Amino acid sequence: MKIKIILICLLGILGIKTMEAQQTTLTLEEAIKLALLNSDASKIADTKVNTAEYEVKSAKSNRYPDLDISGQYQHLTKVNADIKLDTGQDADAGGAAPPDISYLMLGQATASVPLFTGFKLSNLVKASQNSLQAAVYNAKSEKEKIALNTVSTYVNLYKAHKTVELIEENLKSAQQRVKDFTAMEQNGLLARNDLLKAQLQESNIEVSLEEARKNESILNYNLITMLKMPSDTQISIGDTNFELVSTAQLSDSIQRNDLKSLYFQEEAAKNNIKIAQSKYYPSLSLMGGYVALDVQNVMTITDAMNFGVGVSYNLADIFKAKSDVKVAKSKARELEYTIDMVRDQIDVQIEDANQSYNLATKKYEVYQKAEEQATENYRIVKDKYDNGLVDTNDLLEADIDQLQSKINLAYAKADITLKFYELLDAQGQINTDIK
Repeated sequence: MKIKIILICLLGILGIKTMEAQQTTLTLEEAIKLALLNSDASKIADTKVNTAEYEVKSAKSNRYPDLDISGQYQHLTKVNADIKLDTGQDADAGGAAPPDISYLMLGQATASVPLFTGFKLSNLVKASQNSLQAAVYNAKSEKEKIALNTVSTYVNLYKAHKTVELIEENLKSAQQRVKDFTAMEQNGLLARNDLLKAQLQESNIEVSLEEARKNESILNYNLITMLKMPSDTQISIGDTNFELVSTAQLSDSIQRNDLKSLYFQEEAAKNNIKIAQSKYYPSLSLMGGYVALDVQNVMTITDAMNFGVGVSYNLADIFKAKSDVKVAKSKARELEYTIDMVRDQIDVQIEDANQSYNLATKKYEVYQKAEEQATENYRIVKDKYDNGLVDTNDLLEADIDQLQSKINLAYAKADITLKFYELLDAQGQINTDIK
């Protein structure tokens, strides 16, 4: 019997420790860092930057010489050779017998260095470098969106936590009220109808609690999935993560990375125009090579070095390039209009974020007063009810109003943090540098 009791105690302790291991306290800053480190969206953004870096290296490699090395061995059958060589013999004396040629070997190496390509190579490099900078700023912009999405999910999870916490407290009060009303009803001090009203409210609170727990579970799973945390992790969020913030610490400068990305995309588009125009020019290259030839019983050539300059010009490109240039110019104009549109959108977004933040702070002030009023109202109604001056409906309604006021206050406090980060995002001031 003692052994069973010990085992039960040990299992209970292990169960508690397992639950503690699953419970994780996570601050808002830690959540943002984990999202920037672990989320798939963040990794995709970084990969796009890496791809752009490789494209710069690829563009630069086009300026390097081309070096081709080739070799051949050909077996020949029944060669009829008519060799026109001056052997110093008289033609009437009869020529020598044709040589027996059964194979041919050829080896050669050629090198070509571009000297002038109509400025194509230099603009290819510049276009790839501008595309790289665009990718860097676009990645920063994407990470700002990831950070803001993390804040939104974190805030919603906090709201769900507070809702569960407040409803649980209210449920305890409702259960105690039902217990008290039951005793009063059994003693003939309370009408059964009033007891049923209290029991109905208790049932409604229980249903609300289950819905709140379901929402909390979904939001918790959503966040841990985003942060790549173990699937059984339960995130605990304290009230200290939602201290009131002020916009006084914000600078007036606007540092929108998405706009900077568009600027570099526009520069890359201008480079592409010059790349298309390069077809109007001839290509000039420096060429050199080495040839070794061995024709059986006929000749052997070694150390045949050659060098020179090659010029090529495709006359058809004069006509073909016109369409390419028009396409490139049209894309550049498209980016120019896009930049103007995004500027206007940013101005609207900043104004909206400012107004939303101010509204959130005003709501918090109003809900603070409302919570105090609801608490005081419940106290007064409870006193009146105890003295028989109000009925059960008034008491239960005051209790619900008090619960709702507490939930509204918790939501309002969390919304200030969310609106502050939305304002940071609008001004491009969310810090995504992971240290």
